[in-house]
Amino acid sequence: MAGNRIKEHPILPVEDRINIPFFWNGALLQAKEGEVISSALFANGIKVFGHHYKDGSAQGIYCANGQCAKCTVIANGVPVKSCMTEVTENMKVKSVEGLPQLPEVNAEQNLSEIAHLDYEVLIIGGGPAGLSAAIQLGENNVKTLLVDDKSKLGGKLVLQTHKFFGSVEDSYAGTRGNDIGKFLAEKVMQNKNIDVWINSTALYVFKDKKVGIIKDGVYKIVKPKIILNAAGAREKFLRFKGNTLSGIYGAGAFQTLVNRDLVKPTERLFIVGGGNVGLIAGYHALQAGIEVVGLVEAMPRCGGYKVHADKLKRLGIPIYTSHTVLKANGLEAVESVTIAEINDKFQPIAGTEKTFECDTVLIAVGLESVSEFAQEAEAAGIKVFAAGDALEIAEASSAMFNGKIVGLKIAKEIGNKVQDIPDSWYEKAEILKSEPGRMNSVKVPLQNEGVMPIIHCVQEIPCNPCSTICPTNSIKMQGDPILGLPEYEGKCIGCGKCVAICPGLAITLVDFRKDSNFPLVTLPYEVFNHIIKKGDSVECVDIDGNALGKFPVESVLNVKVNNRTQLIKVKVPAEISKKIVSFIIQEKDVSAETKKEFAGSHISDEEMVCLCERVTAKEVRDLIRKGIHDLNQIKAITRAGMGPCGAKSCDNLIKQLFRQEGIPLREVEENTRRPLFVEIPLGKFAAGGNDE
Repeated sequence: MAGNRIKEHPILPVEDRINIPFFWNGALLQAKEGEVISSALFANGIKVFGHHYKDGSAQGIYCANGQCAKCTVIANGVPVKSCMTEVTENMKVKSVEGLPQLPEVNAEQNLSEIAHLDYEVLIIGGGPAGLSAAIQLGENNVKTLLVDDKSKLGGKLVLQTHKFFGSVEDSYAGTRGNDIGKFLAEKVMQNKNIDVWINSTALYVFKDKKVGIIKDGVYKIVKPKIILNAAGAREKFLRFKGNTLSGIYGAGAFQTLVNRDLVKPTERLFIVGGGNVGLIAGYHALQAGIEVVGLVEAMPRCGGYKVHADKLKRLGIPIYTSHTVLKANGLEAVESVTIAEINDKFQPIAGTEKTFECDTVLIAVGLESVSEFAQEAEAAGIKVFAAGDALEIAEASSAMFNGKIVGLKIAKEIGNKVQDIPDSWYEKAEILKSEPGRMNSVKVPLQNEGVMPIIHCVQEIPCNPCSTICPTNSIKMQGDPILGLPEYEGKCIGCGKCVAICPGLAITLVDFRKDSNFPLVTLPYEVFNHIIKKGDSVECVDIDGNALGKFPVESVLNVKVNNRTQLIKVKVPAEISKKIVSFIIQEKDVSAETKKEFAGSHISDEEMVCLCERVTAKEVRDLIRKGIHDLNQIKAITRAGMGPCGAKSCDNLIKQLFRQEGIPLREVEENTRRPLFVEIPLGKFAAGGNDE
């Protein structure tokens, strides 16, 4: 097999799977059983899947979510989305060079009746919110259909290998996201009141109050009394020169390849965006053995949790705040990225440019709620609710809790007798979706005797597992029981449970009992594909990643109860023992600037706003300056928004241009949305009873 598969992972099990032979442009390759085409190609080192008919630009993976067509290939003679199509034995896959030819028409058409089904509730989306709502509905005897377009329930939980924040009681804080996803999915599958359709896509909500759904390739029509939109969010894109090169995609695509399919898609990664999504993706990259060259954030500080940013800096990843990406360089694929410092008006400052070699640029600049299902259901007169990111962008811990609330609301709306929702639930829901709050300083115990935790969590975020797990009840939340800052007061027995459970890896344990001059400091570690052994010397750092010196490793504890978090003990001088938080694992030369010139580094064309139809910002801006404020008219003239993604990426980018030109969005006519939400072969509507 090719060398782009992850053979070991500190969190995920790497299981042996059956090899499936397939052909790529005539060459015999191997996929893994159950693997989609795009992941199989990446595993074999193939990242360009074809070339655009308009300008010959390289096409490859982009959303990895079935929402666009940038990854289209020809499989057994038919154009398919490679990120959603499973490899079958001896499948003949070809690259798409220009516009693909349609297959020959079969004279014998297989027509059949389309199944119509009635349900009390239809849930669109099997992520944290949809699963949590379904559990409540099922437990209250509401006949529910849950549909999800993936082969496994869990949504983004499937991709989240880190420990969750929030509270232990309400959102499984301290448990890894993929484990939470399995637990919720099992509860749903075991409930007789819930029907689950995986590999199923909701296509549209029609005015006769019915919903068209493709289930395992078969078209069906569902008539629900109530719809819950729990379809999550889609990633926003960014305008910059070279933004259409192969090797530029979002965090969702990256985490799908790395954490779901165990494929290593890149050797050197650069991240744009310092929210939780970008910060967590950087951590996941290290766990997959990928070099993270750096992370750029336009704001003066990262918008994600400070513990996430600190974690990256401590491991050796530089974060450039008040910087932006200027351009990606390369002919077909990314070879380097150029960034620059920006002023308070977000304009690049001349002379501050820096260029770094990388082969992938990960875009993590925010999320947009998938709201079209709710809008169309309302227009059709169906009672509709929303939950999770489809309602409001927040953490998955918040999505689970508000999904639980909405599930009970819907059960009550149906007419079932359910418990009243306590006011405290609504208060807790507000807390769980809180933005990062005020900052404090680390409170360090004065004594140099005994054993004690040092809590390096200095920002108010919704998280309390350390206080919940402490067997002596010596870690207290100051202020709010979830949102407050944890403080140590009492007696520590040195069990290390708080060190192991902390999602931000922000607690250490200092033990003076054997040697008051050179105490042992216990550090949490989760990147043990970078192996640390007893006797090694590690470069220890403080909370901000500043070096404090190299010190010997006394022991490495790796026990099941710690949920795949190693505890590394180092012996250090007493005067710095309470400052040490972690140690560097990535060498500085990984993030060194380069002065090399790269092909395509002098791109003169403007940034692309519509990737599907290759429409530049200049083309759209010229029309705006001519007085055109109707997105439908812009679409008719330029084709922006007419591509396979249905304006899911370019809509926001075009609206940014309106704002830059001083046009209030209230004066802009929105695109008229028409069926369908995603592309579907026409033949599916004829063969309602057959997957042919």
